[in-house]
Amino acid sequence: MNILGLDIGSSSVKAGIVRNGRIIGPLARDTYPTHYDGPKVEVDPSKVLKAIAHAISQLGPPARKVDAIGLSVMAPAFLAMDRAGKPLTRLVTHQDRRSVKIAHELENRVGIRRFLHIAGNRPFPGGISITTLAWFVKHEPQIIRKADLIGHLNTFLHRELTGRRVIDPSNASFTGLYETLKQGTWSDELCKAAGISKSKLPDIFESNRIPGRVSPAAARRFGLTEGTPLMAGMIDTSAALMLFGPSVGQLINVSGSTDVLCLCTNRPRPDEKLLTRALGIGRLWLSVGTLAAAGSAIVWAREQFFRDLSTDDFYGLVTKLARKPEKSADASPVIFEPYLAGERTSIDQKYASFSNLPLATTRQDLLEAIVDALAKASGARLGLLKSRGVKIKRTVFTSGGAARSLHDVIYRDWPGRWRFKSEQEASLRGLSRLVPVPI
Repeated sequence: MNILGLDIGSSSVKAGIVRNGRIIGPLARDTYPTHYDGPKVEVDPSKVLKAIAHAISQLGPPARKVDAIGLSVMAPAFLAMDRAGKPLTRLVTHQDRRSVKIAHELENRVGIRRFLHIAGNRPFPGGISITTLAWFVKHEPQIIRKADLIGHLNTFLHRELTGRRVIDPSNASFTGLYETLKQGTWSDELCKAAGISKSKLPDIFESNRIPGRVSPAAARRFGLTEGTPLMAGMIDTSAALMLFGPSVGQLINVSGSTDVLCLCTNRPRPDEKLLTRALGIGRLWLSVGTLAAAGSAIVWAREQFFRDLSTDDFYGLVTKLARKPEKSADASPVIFEPYLAGERTSIDQKYASFSNLPLATTRQDLLEAIVDALAKASGARLGLLKSRGVKIKRTVFTSGGAARSLHDVIYRDWPGRWRFKSEQEASLRGLSRLVPVPI
């Protein structure tokens, strides 16, 4: 079965025809900008659609002959639409921090333990989109009154391509409105806390279900065949795990600008410092620990301090520093707090900083401090996942653009022996493992 896979992130879309875990033919890509305006971080939905159409066009006639379409999407990416499906907001990404005050209000209203018990997560600003929704309810209520449908990126794409009202359990988990631990339905209690009617929320379908088919208008716009089944879709890390085969105790590490470490479980145990979400298919969940700036922290260090080094020389230095004994005689006293992109499991924004800088501090000392901070944070994250009561398998599946270059950094402080199986374009290829099921 040939699947047209669409892997849509915060800055680009990748399109390819996938079958049995492989990409058949070319891999197409197009980009779009992310807009930063103070604490607001948004993507223009019209540019996402344009990029998708362009990427599909690069695949040529084979894109019109696929058996189904699969979606791998960034999350959350909040969006409100009117009755005609026209966007009333931009896509608000997980980096958005406009809703810090609202997040505290929601948590005071509901309670930390209650949020964890129902939604599996605290209401992290931007990262759990109930906070963005409640911000619009309070500050731009006219948008919410006009809205006919509120959801995430795959909700918007289904509305555009099929006209249906769709979200999957993995995306629903990151709304903060869904009964994540039960994989139930929308929570009356949390909807009331946010000030939203359940009638404005999409229908929930497992990721491989086919809620709709490509409409005539969408077929013309995107170069597809009318009637092609479109599966509900899932979060990108879920799609990556599908490539390897999800099983209890399995770790998957998707390493890029952000480093995401997920543990697959059939017994979700939420924690204030973890994200908990449904896999999207079956009675499985993922416990997720993130380093919001991992690859991006290393790139930042190069751009600020090491522009004179070649790529190979710079990443060779990163590897050398990662392998340096922690208590060596020439160890730098400099300490780095690794929050260049904040922290996804904190309501109040955290900021990066250096400390313990003597006059003798060199640029290599600063890089060493960054490497050391990322390694320690990754080790602490593994320890937290181990405490979830699931026996963790020793083979770790890895993917992402920084998986190889940051290997010695991310796994430096992991105790014991581990095996790593790395695959590129795992999110896109994983969509081929979904067996489309009509509703």
